[in-house]
Amino acid sequence: MAYDEYELLHVRRHAGVAEVIIDHPPVNLIDRPLFRELRHVVREVAADDQIIVVVLSSAVEGFFLAHFDVTMMKDFPVGEPPPTELNGWHRMCETLRTMPKASIALVEGRAGGGGSEIALACDMRFAALETAVFNQPETALGLAALGGGTQRLTRLAGRARALEALLGCNDFSAELAESYNWVNRALPRAQLRSFVDSLAKRIAGFPPDAIVRTKQAVLRAEGDVTSALLADVVDEASFRNTPNQINRIERFVTAGGQTVAGEARLGRLVGELDS
Repeated sequence: MAYDEYELLHVRRHAGVAEVIIDHPPVNLIDRPLFRELRHVVREVAADDQIIVVVLSSAVEGFFLAHFDVTMMKDFPVGEPPPTELNGWHRMCETLRTMPKASIALVEGRAGGGGSEIALACDMRFAALETAVFNQPETALGLAALGGGTQRLTRLAGRARALEALLGCNDFSAELAESYNWVNRALPRAQLRSFVDSLAKRIAGFPPDAIVRTKQAVLRAEGDVTSALLADVVDEASFRNTPNQINRIERFVTAGGQTVAGEARLGRLVGELDS
């Protein structure tokens, strides 16, 4: 699959910068087709020596990336031996974190669940002050944010604030997310894209070998994230498709989850599942 073969993504390349624009209305739900294209494009830009900076953004008004399609979860295999390697989602996110180039998430709408986790996997995140919203809803659905949210948000926000987000499952405005280090900066939407474009072009103009060495040094400072993620993969596989999870996911979908109206009030919606 090449840059010009994607159906749900648009890739713009110029002067060392690749902008990957997600276009899967109505909410950029992470279903199998979108995940397949995201995985391919991340591999492609990681291997492209002409690309120094990767920017993830969205063409869908109001949404950066919604969470995983929860209806897929009942099809996940159970009772298999514990995994010994990262799954495809974690490998994709780890590529964004470890590839020898900079990755930036430009968030103008909602980033929920896996959408938040892919943004967290990027080196930097910048959000629209008026319209960006972040949420990790997994606990309310009887799950856990084991797609990277537990590991990466804890490292950024600290233990107590990460647990507030992961256990509370509330919506976080861009301003609050900035104060929790969930994002680098929350900027007025009118200024956001020009700021990110300028930063990406600036980084892309610097010596590539210096960017590689700097990123490698930061990765060493982070510690062994990969082993922690593998433990999460094992945990997720061992606690899958329980009756409580299936029940809560069905109630979530019935209540409007994965629709524009439901996702626009995600924090309130998951808080109402027991009412």
